[in-house]
Amino acid sequence: MNDAAIPLENFDDATLDLVFTGLASEVASDTTSMDAEAFRLHWLGRKQGRLKLISDAWLKSAPPEARKPLGVRFNQLKQHIEAALDTPAAVGSKTNGIDITLPGTVRAPGVPHPLLKTMQEIVDVFHNLGYSTSTGPQVETDFYNFEALNFPPNHPARDTQDTLVIANQQGRPARERLLMRTHTSPVQIRTMIAQAPPIRIVIPGKVHRNDAADATHSPIFHQVEGLCVDTNITFSDLKGTLDHAMKALFGSSVKTRFFPSFFPFTEPSADVQISCIFCAGKGCRKCKHSGWIELLGCGMVDPAVFAAVTEQRALAGEITPAYDPSRISGFAFGMGVERIAMIQHGISDIGHFYSGDMRFLEQFA
Repeated sequence: MNDAAIPLENFDDATLDLVFTGLASEVASDTTSMDAEAFRLHWLGRKQGRLKLISDAWLKSAPPEARKPLGVRFNQLKQHIEAALDTPAAVGSKTNGIDITLPGTVRAPGVPHPLLKTMQEIVDVFHNLGYSTSTGPQVETDFYNFEALNFPPNHPARDTQDTLVIANQQGRPARERLLMRTHTSPVQIRTMIAQAPPIRIVIPGKVHRNDAADATHSPIFHQVEGLCVDTNITFSDLKGTLDHAMKALFGSSVKTRFFPSFFPFTEPSADVQISCIFCAGKGCRKCKHSGWIELLGCGMVDPAVFAAVTEQRALAGEITPAYDPSRISGFAFGMGVERIAMIQHGISDIGHFYSGDMRFLEQFA
C-alpha cells in the first residue's frame, strides 16, 4: 500500500479485516527494513505518519455505524506499532544487529590506589616477621587516644596533634569525649587490654588532624604502627626489626640510624632516618644535602602505658597483672604511609593522592 491512504468504499467487517491485515504485514516488514527512528516517524509521525493519514482518510469518511469497528482496529494497529518500538531489537534488526567481527570493548582492570598499595607493602614486611594485623575505630575516646598513651590533660604534646573533636561532647567526662583519632596508637591500647602478651601486631589505618593542606601535609592521612610486647624485648630488637623493614622497603643497600627524640608513650624514644635512596647518601636536594631522610618514630613502651592497660584489665577482673613492667617489655613504632609512598615514587605533593586525577593514578596501573 502507498503511504497515502486509499479511500475505502466498503466498511463492512470483512473489508476492514482484509485492509488492517495488510497494514499489519507492512508493519512487520518495516521493522526489519527501517531503523527505530525512521520506523517511528513513518508510522507515528504527527504530520505525515501513516496512522495520521489513515485517520484523516477513513475515520472522517466512515458512516456512523462503521466508526466503532474501524476505531477498534485502528487502536489495535497503533498498539501493535508501539509494542514493536518498545521491544528491544524488534525494530532495525537488520541494520542494528551485533557485528561479531568487530573488536569487543576492552575494560581495564582496577588496580590498588598507590597509598593502599604502599600500605599493604609495609604490612606484608611485618607479616613476614610474624606480626598480625589489628584495626580499630577512627572515632575514638580521649582515653584511648591520649590518656592511656601517657598524654595527661593539658600536656603540651596534645597541642602538636591538633585534634578534630566531635561536637557537643562537653557533657561527658573528659576521658569519654569523642574525637577523630590522631594516630593509630589507640589500637595498641585496645589490643593490650583485650589480650595478654606476647603481642606482635601491625596497625594500618586512616588518621585525622586539623592540619592545613600543603605539599607535605593533609588533614587526612594514613599510618602504619607496630607493637611488640614480650619478655626480654630490648632496644636492639627494635633496631634490628626496623633496619630489616627499611631494607625490605627501599633495598638492601639502605642504612638506618637512630636519634634521641620524645614521645609520651615511649621511653626511650627515637627518630629513625634512612640513607637517601636518591643519592645513596652522598647528599642531594631531596635530602637537603644531608644524605639522610627522616622517616619514622619509635621507642620502648613507657611503663605508664602498661599501667593504664593494667588498670583497665583489673576493672575487667584480672588478678595477676599481665603487663607488669618488671616482667615484660616492648617496643612500638609508627610511620606515615604518604611519606613513604612519596619517597618511593618521587612524588612532590601529597595532594596528588587525594585529587582523583586519573592521569596521576594511571601511572601506577
